[in-house]
Amino acid sequence: MDNFEHNRESWNELTALHAESSFYDLEGFKKGKTSLNHIEIEELGDIKGKKLLHLQCHFGMDTLSLARQGAEVVGVDISDASIQKAREMSAELKIPAKFVRSNVYDIENVLNETFDIVYVSYGAINWLDDLDKWAKIISRYLKPNGTFYMVEFHPFRYMFNDQSEISYSYFKSKPYETVVDKSYTEESEISNKDLKHIEWHHSLSEVINSLITNGLKIEFFNEFPYQVYNCFPNLIEDEKGKWVSKKYGDKIPLMYSIKARKV
Repeated sequence: MDNFEHNRESWNELTALHAESSFYDLEGFKKGKTSLNHIEIEELGDIKGKKLLHLQCHFGMDTLSLARQGAEVVGVDISDASIQKAREMSAELKIPAKFVRSNVYDIENVLNETFDIVYVSYGAINWLDDLDKWAKIISRYLKPNGTFYMVEFHPFRYMFNDQSEISYSYFKSKPYETVVDKSYTEESEISNKDLKHIEWHHSLSEVINSLITNGLKIEFFNEFPYQVYNCFPNLIEDEKGKWVSKKYGDKIPLMYSIKARKV
């Protein structure tokens, strides 16, 4: 089994647990609550009438939230269970959306159109080994003058161990493997003890240079000293919806966003 198949298997297992968790608040979403955060809403701006491709969409809550804002959306994810759940929600809530099961790198085998916006968010690129190949996919699916937008967890954060001590290299290039015995959603208890995650660390320069090399012009790059999710160890809520390091407060970056245009 290759690395991506290991991840596909683990996300198939996690989808049902996540859909039932208070972390995702699926019931609130079904009642009309958006799953998007203020950062991406404000930085994306008006997306009404735009064709939008959401890469690594998990089970589609953010994709459907973007559709509620008026975008014509397509969501892609490697997990069969996630795509099935996303399709079910789209039908149940009568929110028009297309969901495609594919590894990001294989998407050209199943999708042949272009978009005004390619969107990526929160805990996505750590599942990919080759950002140059990733950026080529982004460029291929953008219309001329189309927009790429991503909001992500800051790579600086991945240098720390669970005791908030620096233990890992910022420039780590080899994949790292973890046994999936729990998830970032507090209720998730993993029954299959053979599951594992394979992830990759990517520096900011790797992200930015991959986009530039593949024909995208950076419009802005922002960093934030907080997270919008309490999904890592040793965070405290500084103000509502903003989680900072318990040890370092707002002195270190925990998220970043980037917007680029295809030229």
